[in-house]
Amino acid sequence: MAQEFTRQHRVAELLRRELAVLIGREVKDPRVHGITVNEVKVSRDLSHATVFISSLDADQAREALVGLKRAAGFLRGRLGRGLTLRHIPELRFKYDDTEARAARLDALIDQARREDKAHGADDGESD
Repeated sequence: MAQEFTRQHRVAELLRRELAVLIGREVKDPRVHGITVNEVKVSRDLSHATVFISSLDADQAREALVGLKRAAGFLRGRLGRGLTLRHIPELRFKYDDTEARAARLDALIDQARREDKAHGADDGESD
């Protein structure tokens, strides 16, 4: 059971590295440039791979998803020629908004700190 688990992760990491290179160098669709392949999760039977992408701009990421879905067959074919896997998983692409949410939380924390300092300064002046 543990061997199956490690193979699943090794295949996912291999796909992540290869897809990052292929998307950056081989895909001609301008919508997909500037995206990052964050993570790949492979199903237990290795038949499906969910590829999580991110971008600095959420609108660009939505456009990139459209381009990647169109290029999925091409990418899968290139993976098949370049990798020594018996079966290449079907690729599914999803937007990973972790970075955008983290940036939004950082901004909220910074805002709260500024407000705390402003209230602290106001309280100190009234004494």
